[in-house]
Amino acid sequence: MAFDLLHPTRKNIHKLYAAHSSELRNLIPEGLNNNLVWNAGHVVATMELLTYGLAGLKTPSGKEFIDRYRKGSKPEGPVSAEEQAYIADRLLSGVTQLEADLKSLDFSNFREYTTSYGVTLSNIDDALAFNNLHEAMHLGTMLAIWNLLK
Repeated sequence: MAFDLLHPTRKNIHKLYAAHSSELRNLIPEGLNNNLVWNAGHVVATMELLTYGLAGLKTPSGKEFIDRYRKGSKPEGPVSAEEQAYIADRLLSGVTQLEADLKSLDFSNFREYTTSYGVTLSNIDDALAFNNLHEAMHLGTMLAIWNLLK
């Protein structure tokens, strides 16, 4: 069920992301502290942290990427076209990879974690369910940013 929701959410995020130029993705609307590219990178990083990270596995995108987009981070300047292309790819391929990895890797060594939302994640199924909520919230944020950029 989690992937039945995650796939269309990620496709919608990707569609919104791909519809904007590199320049617009990097633009931070007045009164906000992030942009389209940060939000897209953030959902990639957060899904990896909630799943691979909490299961004690290496995140596919690596520590440097995760640190740039994890909770508490913010854009530190324009993101390169190369990194924007990487994010666009990972928005879709990351979900497909996670689906495959759930069948081939061991996610049972899951470290319980309580989110800032107040939800305790005890296993990979909890993480997948919460991730869907998180992704939907950021899709809403991206839609709001898009409306401010019009």
